[in-house]
Amino acid sequence: MERKIVQTDQAPAPVGPYNQAIAATGTMLFVSGQIPLDPQTGELVGGDDIVAQTEQAIANLKAILAAGGATLDNVVKTSVFLKDMNDFATMNATYAQHFGEDNAPARACVEVARLPKDVRVEIECIAVI
Repeated sequence: MERKIVQTDQAPAPVGPYNQAIAATGTMLFVSGQIPLDPQTGELVGGDDIVAQTEQAIANLKAILAAGGATLDNVVKTSVFLKDMNDFATMNATYAQHFGEDNAPARACVEVARLPKDVRVEIECIAVI
């Protein structure tokens, strides 16, 4: 995969662990939104804890990426859906532990009315391999 970070001072700088845009060539892998379910039990992980829920959602993404021949380093775009935007800073700090600012994908983050199984976070991604 070839990957190039695209930046311009003619648009606002990122305010978190993401880049304005990523140019990439290769095969695209679209990963469906992942919620914090334990893949073995199907049970919700983390109760009402946004850190634990974010960690599990990312762990689920990593497992699917691996099955598709990719890692988080191949991710060029994520979308984060939050039940409550008040969780943004905490989710963002947890997310940043997995996606460093220097090589972070492009990202959107929105608050939604409701998520499956009433979880606090869902994350989807696009990777290029």
